[in-house]
Amino acid sequence: MPHQTYRYAACGGFNTLLDITLFFIAYNYVFEKQVIHLLFISISAHIAAFLAAFVITFPVGFYLSRYVVFQETSVAKRKQISKYFLVVLGCLLLNYVFLKLFVEVFGWYPTLSKIITTFFVVAFSYFSQKNFTFKANS
Repeated sequence: MPHQTYRYAACGGFNTLLDITLFFIAYNYVFEKQVIHLLFISISAHIAAFLAAFVITFPVGFYLSRYVVFQETSVAKRKQISKYFLVVLGCLLLNYVFLKLFVEVFGWYPTLSKIITTFFVVAFSYFSQKNFTFKANS
């Protein structure tokens, strides 16, 4: 296995475990499985939990990717974080769509749905980060 793939798996595994753990805690204990009513919008607990976990795992994932996984890049951090953010927006969209589908259409338990969703999102993220955000200059 190439070192970069191993580092991605290790760092991604850590960040994924952190994400699922934070999701579980937020869903079950912070939002207590209840709809969150804000001024002009109501958010289901599983979507609120996913967003709460994202606030923490976004910066953690970026720094692990930049300094541990894709070390050979020479692109400026400001440019990378912009590209990283674009890819993460794609990941956010995938998370949202799959969670809505699995929980609200299929009726699956939210934490299980988050775990299944993660498989799709991780594959998209790896190829996007490798070939777009942290692509080594040739």
